[in-house]
Amino acid sequence: MKNFTYSIPTVVHFGEGQIRKLGGEIAARAHKVLVVYGGGSVKRNGVFDGAIQQLREHGIQWAELPGVEPNPRIATVRKGVRLCREEGLDGVLALGGGSVIDCAKGIAAGALYDGDPWDFSALKRAPERALPIFTVLTMAATGSEMDDIAVISNPDTNEKESFAGPCCYPAVSILDPVYTYSLPAAQTAAGTADIMSHTFENYFSPIETSYLADSLAEAILRSCIQYGPQAIQTPDCYEARANLMWNAAWAINGFLEMGKPVAWSVHRMEHELSAFYDITHGVGLAILTPNWMRYVLNEKTEGRFARYGTAVWGLDASLPRRQLAEAAIQKTRDFFTSLGLPAALAEVGIGPEHFAEMARKARNSGFDRTFVPLSVEDIVNIYRMSL
Repeated sequence: MKNFTYSIPTVVHFGEGQIRKLGGEIAARAHKVLVVYGGGSVKRNGVFDGAIQQLREHGIQWAELPGVEPNPRIATVRKGVRLCREEGLDGVLALGGGSVIDCAKGIAAGALYDGDPWDFSALKRAPERALPIFTVLTMAATGSEMDDIAVISNPDTNEKESFAGPCCYPAVSILDPVYTYSLPAAQTAAGTADIMSHTFENYFSPIETSYLADSLAEAILRSCIQYGPQAIQTPDCYEARANLMWNAAWAINGFLEMGKPVAWSVHRMEHELSAFYDITHGVGLAILTPNWMRYVLNEKTEGRFARYGTAVWGLDASLPRRQLAEAAIQKTRDFFTSLGLPAALAEVGIGPEHFAEMARKARNSGFDRTFVPLSVEDIVNIYRMSL
């Protein structure tokens, strides 16, 4: 394990009815907030009314920014920044899933920055200050409610890039599994794939001596395998929704990657799919991940895949390592398919026309230190395998 510093300043209130603590938490940090949300789901499932009631009870004023896109766009971030400045807002409240929270992070940092908030995603400037961020989660997937990362899209340039900074950790997050009951099956499936992909990115690392983190990663994966289908089959199953929600936070709150070089290579490849085709992030990850696994399987990596097969899928440890590895990869593909997720890019209308450009944009220096180093040509090959 390598040296690391670990800190999560986010206060998490987990469980049914915890929104009753929202108003007091906001009032201790802000007086007038921007309420950010996507479509109408938060008004149908009671999240919006519950949050507004809390604001009223604690004398907190607010302005609204509806219509955040599934892959949040920089234009929406800029609009939120303008509202914060024009209305004198001193906090941002996100009601929704990862896209809404990511947009809120961009707004909160952009409101205290003199330049264009796209500078953060373009890596011209790391955010140094941000308004306090509050979240009420409605979808278990990205883990944005407990990390400092945001991913923003720029459709004008076909770019989808992330930024991060300690100032972008939410101050307070309300995690009530009941708020995820109304999620459509397709979104629950994509969210489960996203959680698993975050875990894979940390688990498949050149450093394999982090026993605690690796064991937790395996537990998260087993939990997703158990509770993902259950949440789809019985949407109001509190146990399934609660476990998925807590899995999502711990898959990407930094703990699993402490002491490891993590390149987020499959995520980089998927971001290009979303940037060019605006597909659902979890769908792209479900298509790419098993093909990435097959591509990087070799004599050096088969041991880690074999461990994954026995620890996560319960495969017979007496089988040859290569057989275990290949079976584990096939189990991964079959599981995603069983959730109703597509297995090929062609199923979502994506062809090979932009593969070379996407591969060039996806690859950065992180691909030199990932589980298996990948060149631009390698990335193109993985895209082609995914057709």
